[in-house]
Amino acid sequence: MFALWIVWSALTLLVILLAVARKFAAGKTDEYVHLADGETGAIGQQVAVAGKLDIIDRWGKTLTIVDVVFGFVLVVVMCISAWQQSQTLN
Repeated sequence: MFALWIVWSALTLLVILLAVARKFAAGKTDEYVHLADGETGAIGQQVAVAGKLDIIDRWGKTLTIVDVVFGFVLVVVMCISAWQQSQTLN
């Protein structure tokens, strides 16, 4: 059972690391919309950063859902296990 808590902790740490990675990737964003022909380099950079953020967001959302569900199931299993142990003591 302890190994499951370690897995859940590692998964939570991974979600936190993804949030930090997203913060650093978003720090490179340019908030202005570039439309002129001379700004193709800035447009390409905006597209690249947006692509990276989309990938990080997709993984972040997926792993957050998995982390929450895994944690909930782990708590339920621990409660059932504790309840069963209390029943065998009587």
